[in-house]
Amino acid sequence: MSFKIAIIGAGSVGFTKKLFTDILCVPEFRDIEFALTDMNEHNLQMIKAILDKVVESNRLPTRVTATTNRREALTGARYIISCVRVGGLEAYADDIRIPLKYGIDQCVGDTICAGGILYGQRNIPVILDFCKDIREVAEPGAKFLNYANPMAMNTWAAIEYGKVDTVGLCHGVQHGAEQIADVLGAKSRSELDYICSGINHQTWFIDLRLNGRKIGKDELVAAFEAHPVFSQQEKLRIDVLKRFGVYSTESNGHLSEYLPWYRKRPEEITRWIDMSDWIHGETGGYLRHSTETRNWFETEFPQFLASAEKPIDPSKRSNEHASHILEALETNRVYRGHFNVKNNGVITNLPADAIVESPGFVDRFGINMVSGITIPEACAATCIASINVQRMSVHAAISGDIDLLKLAVLHDPLVGAISTPEEVWQMVDEMVVAQASWLPQYADAIPAAKERLAKSTVKTRDWAGAARRNVRSIDELRAEKAALKQAV
Repeated sequence: MSFKIAIIGAGSVGFTKKLFTDILCVPEFRDIEFALTDMNEHNLQMIKAILDKVVESNRLPTRVTATTNRREALTGARYIISCVRVGGLEAYADDIRIPLKYGIDQCVGDTICAGGILYGQRNIPVILDFCKDIREVAEPGAKFLNYANPMAMNTWAAIEYGKVDTVGLCHGVQHGAEQIADVLGAKSRSELDYICSGINHQTWFIDLRLNGRKIGKDELVAAFEAHPVFSQQEKLRIDVLKRFGVYSTESNGHLSEYLPWYRKRPEEITRWIDMSDWIHGETGGYLRHSTETRNWFETEFPQFLASAEKPIDPSKRSNEHASHILEALETNRVYRGHFNVKNNGVITNLPADAIVESPGFVDRFGINMVSGITIPEACAATCIASINVQRMSVHAAISGDIDLLKLAVLHDPLVGAISTPEEVWQMVDEMVVAQASWLPQYADAIPAAKERLAKSTVKTRDWAGAARRNVRSIDELRAEKAALKQAV
């Protein structure tokens, strides 16, 4: 087979390499072309060097090109994969820093809450530019695979306004299933069968079978509480399981910021999180992790390049959906996964226009979703609160309506649990002004926002959050990795 895959945001080096090697685990895909594109020429050349080394070491005919000209990369592409982070770590730092001034403590801030909503405002205009290029220069009928957050908002905009065949992909379901298999004592992941349904980052394990035996709430709660690690790292998640009756796919830190109950007061935050790793609820945890990862890669690039000489091992193919979807579409080997698509009856008790994450099967005829699923009422209520925020956020990003943007932030569950309307209005003004260079749709609103900020009487505070850790230096990271290796 010979076709072209374009990867936008290919400067996300580690993730791009994973997608690349996964796809080349499919024997029929040896002769394809990868077109890498990114705004960051430095990162682009680093990832090209790594992928060229993979191709050379494995003696493959695969072609790899790299260009900052996105339209050139997309020309003739059958599949387009996006893993962009619009605004980079600079804008992301504001997504965490500014809400903290108003008492809003986020762990990740990339889905909803104040940070996730502004992230969507930066992403959506760019996503629509991608879609325009796909319609005009990609292979007719090209499929857009979106990995970029905020997943639901980006996918919603691409489908509704970009008019491109789009599917949103995430790995939260797979990671949650790995945890459940572990606590239930499964010898391998294949012993666990499950149905997950909901919206991205709020998907729920509504049916679990271990070797065909149905697993109920009480057994699952007992298994998690008995686990020596997860009982400490996933306290909030286990509490939601006890109350809702089903387990969430999302990590302790992610889940905590989509709900109005656990991060509303500093003392509550420290009660429910775990500081053993960023993903369990640390203030700004993913920002710290991303910063350290970038710094580590820059310093250790020669080692990353050397590791690319290893043979591709199909037995180590990851559970990321992209390679499996492409394999099913091109070879008709059926693949079952959980995908983000427009609802339209997939989940009976969520709005038709929402982007839902639910089971589907892929073959040569496309992605075929299982329809008619009903999720528990408490799960639906939680999802609908987020969907309403997502819908307003998408419409605000399209129209450049700053008042609608403020209403979207006001209706966010965690923001609403903490902030007054006056605080929300000022916080959004401050975030929009700080990120103006990435928000072209709000250009006309920026001068008035600056004037309001100059006259504002709403008080803010200089607060690092309830559980903040400093970014570790390269030497500190090296020492920690050496200690871990010695312990093993």
